[in-house]
Amino acid sequence: MFHRKPLEERIADRVAQRKPLKEGEHFEHGPAKFVFISFAVIIVLAHFIGFAILMP
Repeated sequence: MFHRKPLEERIADRVAQRKPLKEGEHFEHGPAKFVFISFAVIIVLAHFIGFAILMP
């Protein structure tokens, strides 16, 4: 339709033009990184708070 490539081909062309990611420098999905780090921080804080309440 309208003389355009199918969506899959356009995405494949765009991905092929990207530079390769440098190992260790990129987390491929920014929001996923934010959620992962947030959960890790919340879990660590919850453990410290729990230990502080239960130890005395």
